[in-house]
Amino acid sequence: MDQQFKDQVFEIIRMIPKGRVTSYGAIAKAVGYPNHSRHVGNALRHYDADFPAHRVCNSSGIITAESCIPDFTKKLAKEGVAVKGNKIQNFRKIFWDPLNEIM
Repeated sequence: MDQQFKDQVFEIIRMIPKGRVTSYGAIAKAVGYPNHSRHVGNALRHYDADFPAHRVCNSSGIITAESCIPDFTKKLAKEGVAVKGNKIQNFRKIFWDPLNEIM
């Protein structure tokens, strides 16, 4: 994974509106690497405290960053997104697809 890939991933994540979520795979497709969703997750290992990483989950609407679930759940709740356990409720309804929204 190079810096350009990471920069593109971070740029897209910054575009996700409050109250919406997207998936690692959708981001990977949007940056031109449809089979690199794991690389998107790896890019999210280090980010600033105000970065909206809480708006990214897997394709089933599950928060997979286990150490961050309580923090992500609180941040999502402040944006009006309900989470039960680590599953985002109404995932399909609030899903933000970068290919449809910004392309």
